[in-house]
Amino acid sequence: MQKWLIIVCFIFSILSCEKDISFAPDATTAKLVVDAQIENNLAPTVVLTTSMGYFATLDSAMLYNSFVHNAICSISDGTKTQLLKEFKIPLKTGNLYYYSQDPSTTNANFNGILGKKYILTIQYNNQTYTATTTIPLLTKTIDSIWWEPLKNYPDSPKVSLMTRVTDPPGLGNYIRYFTKQNKGQYLPGFNSVFDDQIIDGKTYSVQIDRGVDRNLPFDRANYGYFLKGDTATVKLCNITKETYDFWRTWEFAFSSIGNPFSAPGKVIGNINNDALGSFCGYAAQYKTLIIPK
Repeated sequence: MQKWLIIVCFIFSILSCEKDISFAPDATTAKLVVDAQIENNLAPTVVLTTSMGYFATLDSAMLYNSFVHNAICSISDGTKTQLLKEFKIPLKTGNLYYYSQDPSTTNANFNGILGKKYILTIQYNNQTYTATTTIPLLTKTIDSIWWEPLKNYPDSPKVSLMTRVTDPPGLGNYIRYFTKQNKGQYLPGFNSVFDDQIIDGKTYSVQIDRGVDRNLPFDRANYGYFLKGDTATVKLCNITKETYDFWRTWEFAFSSIGNPFSAPGKVIGNINNDALGSFCGYAAQYKTLIIPK
């Protein structure tokens, strides 16, 4: 009995030592956020915004006001340099802005080329930011795509999209994939980047999960599937290690939001001068399949 009294007294002594601790997070200066890419046969696109406070209450007005205007953006391949122009996309609730090549200039044809290195330079708010990326060669390719009915549910309108991929010998082949359903936009998979640690030099078959719009609630019941009657397009991109690291850490951070048991992680970008984000090069291959009804 005396032993239990000692234990109870010890617990109460610990509880009596607890106290509430309140703290206010330090105010931070907004940082430049860069979402830039260049793909083979396509013009470069650069979206510039400013970061927001961690505890800020987000709304559409704040998001639209975060776009950076009148920055001086240029891209170079080491031989020629293209000054980028700011463009506006009107929406019902506001405007989206991005920088790309100006079709009215004499040096307008600055589409990405396989195997080339590119340097992005941004001048904004008396600061200069730079980043470098490469569009790799198309070494890892899609051999074929097909569809299969769901196992144990052959009459379901949902189907699995399958692909056969060949990985070249030698480690260091990184990919990111997107899918398009009918006339929608290309969306990355929930986990969209992969390395070749396990499948180096092999030809393998794997299910391609339909891409997700991360601005919408996650639809777990229908995740990954296409529907009978869909036109499905797969965009498989060879990427560099830097692009792989950025999206790998970004997707881990995104999936950890709201999870109190997840480990903290840092998103690894390639923009200098303490800016956030990344400049990514994509060597893209496309495959389209019409799934019968």
